[in-house]
Amino acid sequence: MIHEFARQIQPELAATGALGPIPLEWLHMTLQGVGFTDEVDEESVREVAAAVSDRVAGLGPVPVKLGPAAVDPEGVNLPVRPSAAVDAVRRAVRAGIADVWGADRVPEAEEGFRPHVSLAYSQVSGIPLAPIRAVLDKHAAALPAVLTRVSLIDISRDEQVYRWRLIQRASFGTSGALQGRSASHG
Repeated sequence: MIHEFARQIQPELAATGALGPIPLEWLHMTLQGVGFTDEVDEESVREVAAAVSDRVAGLGPVPVKLGPAAVDPEGVNLPVRPSAAVDAVRRAVRAGIADVWGADRVPEAEEGFRPHVSLAYSQVSGIPLAPIRAVLDKHAAALPAVLTRVSLIDISRDEQVYRWRLIQRASFGTSGALQGRSASHG
């Protein structure tokens, strides 16, 4: 559903001349960073993956709504609501990291998290927002979605687009290692 929505809105966003649409395969919601790849060794990655997998095993599917789309200085995104439902998933991920490294070594601040799925990144600063808001007004729907897993990924941002390699993935309601370095819902 999100890919179909992105296929509809992204050409119009690109036509504004100020936004670069995110390729469909790279759409994601980042939950929690783990660390830079040159700072986290493979053993730590495996330990964090296993601990996070154990923590999310107790979660059930999380129904959410994506949108309506909003513009901010970084681009256009779909806010994820209710944020409290996503916060519970993020807390489980953070608890898994803390199980391995201790609560004082969990990267990123716990507060201030704003769950969203980015659709397009700003390519210029100081852009007029009226043309972007006109596009968003035509696509004002909220999309239903169900979060069922988290993924541990090795992510980079080259050429103005985030790209990643799946390391492991963990489904909610199951136990075992995270299947497939930032925890993200994919």
